[in-house]
Amino acid sequence: MLSKDDVDTRVDGEENISSEVARDHIPSRLPPRDDRLFPTTWRVWEWHRDQYPVALMFNIGAFILPAVYGTLSKLWVANIDSSFVVTTDVYTYIGVVAEVLNEGLPRAAWVVIGDKASRSLPQRLGLAHTLILFQSVLGLIMSIGFVAGARTFAEGFVPIEVREKSLTYVRISAFSALSSAIETAVSAATRALDKPDVPFVISTAKFAINIVLDMLIISNFHVGTHTPTINMQAGIQLACNMAAAFVGFFYFLLTVSLRVHPRRKRRDSASDAGESAAKTRPTIKALLVLLRPGLIMFAESAVRNALYLWLITTIVALGSTYATAWGIFNTIRWGLVMVPVLALDATASAFVSHRWGVWRREIGVTTLRPTGVTLRKLFHITKPAFVSLVIAIAVEVPLAIFLTFWGARPFARYLSGSDEVADVTAYMWRTIDWCYVFFAVSTQMATVLLATRPKWYLYQSLASNLLYVLPWAIVCQVKDLEGNAWTYHSLVFGGSLVFSFVDILVVDGLWAWTLLKGRATLEVFRQG
Repeated sequence: MLSKDDVDTRVDGEENISSEVARDHIPSRLPPRDDRLFPTTWRVWEWHRDQYPVALMFNIGAFILPAVYGTLSKLWVANIDSSFVVTTDVYTYIGVVAEVLNEGLPRAAWVVIGDKASRSLPQRLGLAHTLILFQSVLGLIMSIGFVAGARTFAEGFVPIEVREKSLTYVRISAFSALSSAIETAVSAATRALDKPDVPFVISTAKFAINIVLDMLIISNFHVGTHTPTINMQAGIQLACNMAAAFVGFFYFLLTVSLRVHPRRKRRDSASDAGESAAKTRPTIKALLVLLRPGLIMFAESAVRNALYLWLITTIVALGSTYATAWGIFNTIRWGLVMVPVLALDATASAFVSHRWGVWRREIGVTTLRPTGVTLRKLFHITKPAFVSLVIAIAVEVPLAIFLTFWGARPFARYLSGSDEVADVTAYMWRTIDWCYVFFAVSTQMATVLLATRPKWYLYQSLASNLLYVLPWAIVCQVKDLEGNAWTYHSLVFGGSLVFSFVDILVVDGLWAWTLLKGRATLEVFRQG
């Protein structure tokens, strides 16, 4: 017989290990208590990490701190030499290339590691450890490749005016691919495990160390008599990113991974404890489970980011003024606009994946052609995405208005020290600001596909990129953009956001229709 304690699944916001014992040994397990999105009490100290508000707060903190530092780093460089502000975008473009790998297996974490209804905690930890190890190896390989091809990379993404002086910056920034691979893998795995405090710890460590070292070494009131350079800033950024990634990794091991085994050993026999330890180790079998949805995510990201970087080469070729304005525009959208969108996206993805996993267990994980799915059940599964959608609209609309009328030009003027760059940046933002409201909505709607049917997520992305972005990217390559470059670029970047909104509406509708009509063929469940 199991005692009351053995079936309790809530201890300090996480699953009690005793419930995992029950899961391993009892075929008909009790459902995990992940059904309530919101706390039932106003006593904040009783809230948990597996509830929507707490997870969202952690995710906002995790995304906003790197965005703030990204903005501050441009301010440091602007104080050193404003002509090199454009060089700092190399870090962003290396991140875009690394993103192809970072959006492969890590985004598979939602549908695989996020399924806490059909997988035990040791199994999910084994998948998480496999993900982190595999991504770290890929990140190291990519970093070595960037160092070897630094000159070629600079030719494509650094304006000719500062290209030769930027090679060292490129080589230093190359290893950001490794740090981002570790950080992304740890963050994705822990969010899927309902541990959003881990990404927050990573961001906090990165932000704090960066600020302290920047002030001591490259700020206007730095210690010593040396002259700060952008290469110093790159070195500091790399060192802090690596340190923060490892801080997050060891925090995850200490607070989650290593806490499993002692408790199991007290409750289980030696053989059961050994079996539990084996489940948490990285394995080829776990990698194969992650690879199937991960390759889908990899293909989607590869197509999208390849087209983006192809377009960036046309922007860089237009000279330093236009490229600097574009870099500052990116700082605005990634440093301010995207923070709430990405935090809401990560939160919704985790909870949609949990509810999808519960539903699949209810119908039987071997059932691939479900019937009798009701509209009420679909709304229950997708409710976290709709909650995020409403919050996104409430935040993004006033933010876009503020930036258009008061924020964009002064910010660009301060960063670049140039009225010309400030005017171009303000014009860029003013022409497509409204498109980012559509982006905020479509991103939350896409979590439904990302956390349930990755193939469908690939289909909607391919439709958007191949039917809209690719034709316009070709136009930007063959047209003379000297006189009216932003006319075409705004149609690409702004128009694609609107097209994606319509696209995701259609695909989400088809996703729901196939389930309601019993025409959906679900993916095979693999235990790992």
